[in-house]
Amino acid sequence: MVDKKWEKYLKDYELHCRRIEKATTIKLGESPKDKNARIKKLESDYVDWFENYMNMYAKSKCAPFHKRLANILIKNPTASVLAEIYRSGAKSVHINLGIPLYLYLVKRELFFMLLVGQTDTKAKRLLSDIQAQLQYNQRLISDYGNRFKRGNWADGDFSTIDGVKFTSLGFGMSPRGIRELSERPDYVVVDDIDTKQRVKNDLLSREAVEWVWEDLQGTFDEGSKFRRFVVANNNFHKNTVINKLKTEFKKIIKEDKALGEKVEHFIVTITAVKDLVTFEPTWRAKTSAAYWKKKYRKTPYRSFMREYMHTHIVDGTLFKHEQIRYTKALKLSQYDALVVYGDLSYKDAGDYKAMMLVGKTKRDYHILAVHNRQTSRSNVAIWLYNLYEDKNLRKYNMRFWIEGLFAQDEFVNDFDTEGDTRGYHIPVTADKRPKTDKHDRVESMTGYYERNNIFIDEKIKDDPDVVEYVEHLLAFEKGSKVPDDAPDCQHGAISKLNAAYHVNRFETRLKPRKEVIANKKNRY
Repeated sequence: MVDKKWEKYLKDYELHCRRIEKATTIKLGESPKDKNARIKKLESDYVDWFENYMNMYAKSKCAPFHKRLANILIKNPTASVLAEIYRSGAKSVHINLGIPLYLYLVKRELFFMLLVGQTDTKAKRLLSDIQAQLQYNQRLISDYGNRFKRGNWADGDFSTIDGVKFTSLGFGMSPRGIRELSERPDYVVVDDIDTKQRVKNDLLSREAVEWVWEDLQGTFDEGSKFRRFVVANNNFHKNTVINKLKTEFKKIIKEDKALGEKVEHFIVTITAVKDLVTFEPTWRAKTSAAYWKKKYRKTPYRSFMREYMHTHIVDGTLFKHEQIRYTKALKLSQYDALVVYGDLSYKDAGDYKAMMLVGKTKRDYHILAVHNRQTSRSNVAIWLYNLYEDKNLRKYNMRFWIEGLFAQDEFVNDFDTEGDTRGYHIPVTADKRPKTDKHDRVESMTGYYERNNIFIDEKIKDDPDVVEYVEHLLAFEKGSKVPDDAPDCQHGAISKLNAAYHVNRFETRLKPRKEVIANKKNRY
């Protein structure tokens, strides 16, 4: 069975090679001067170079994001790149084929490429594209010579006449010790390694990230001039390798900018369309807005959002993903009422500690800041004081609440202790109201979501605390083990805002008793 499968792969490869050879016709009778001028002009722009030499792939003009992605890797000898590109966005063609060949033939900056696929077989098939181009692309051979020397993609390894090596590995295989004499990989690409089965297991997902971050990146020769690392996939689940790495990359980029150091980590995020209103495509030369509008209509919502928009859909029974809405926040002074509310577990670091800044404007509620982490209460206090200072909350007439428990004095003390170090104190008050069952409290918010009255500030949409809060809300249902601190915190904030809004917006109106009696038609 395996032999028959490989036999089919080999036949497909031979057919592919013949197509390449047929498609890459060359211009005869070209003078050396004209040939050199043509090559030099093509080499000045990656997109022109790719569309000429890889014309069998360039059925549509490259998108701007293809050029942007290529330029990041071409202009940065040391770079770690996340290519978070929607399905069918041609990420593999450029990252696995066009860009490495350009670096090898034009820039002369690629000496050892390591390509990692979801399985060993898939990795080898991805590697076969490069070998086929070097052996059968008549345009490449005419302009750069016959570079292929020995080896076979079917063995996951081949090399060129000038000593450049191309190797493949399946995900999870040991990359330690990979080298060619004294040379280690200088271009490592990880392509579509996630599976729907693995992302459902938190432990396996963590191990996958560790393998990429530690084992795979460890194949580079530390301190070498060229170290290009690329992870490509569409971001369809919170546990995908690319999503986990994205969180780390954001931290590193932020720290580099703060320290004034050169940024060497890059995140290229491309969705299929710019929005779900106009459906304007990001690759306009390939598809139209009408195409994507039809695709959206005929595809299940969650599938479309996962595959083409990098949105992680969690099936909700009470709250639906389409009810999660974002908006541009108002100035704090424009809200009718503001409140900070916290739901803090008694355990020091075991449960989630949730706290939110929420504003009310007429019938709508805007979530403006979110803390939703497994951490200590003292860290929540630090977060609140930082928020207080960053947003200058002392200027506003507002209250600061935490859900009152039997240990409420200890909770308040955590905030007072942080205040002692800052030289002032935020008047945090325990909410001692008797409350109904937590599930009933959270479920009571469904009406607000059904009427589209709740919004999240679009500026904090990608904040890890906000992302996790949304996931907890969508997964909330009776009997579920999902953390419910953030949804309950939100309910508390809404309750306090409604009370404050009533006091702020409505004045008590009095009428004399005689006037009331005089206006009644029947006085008997």
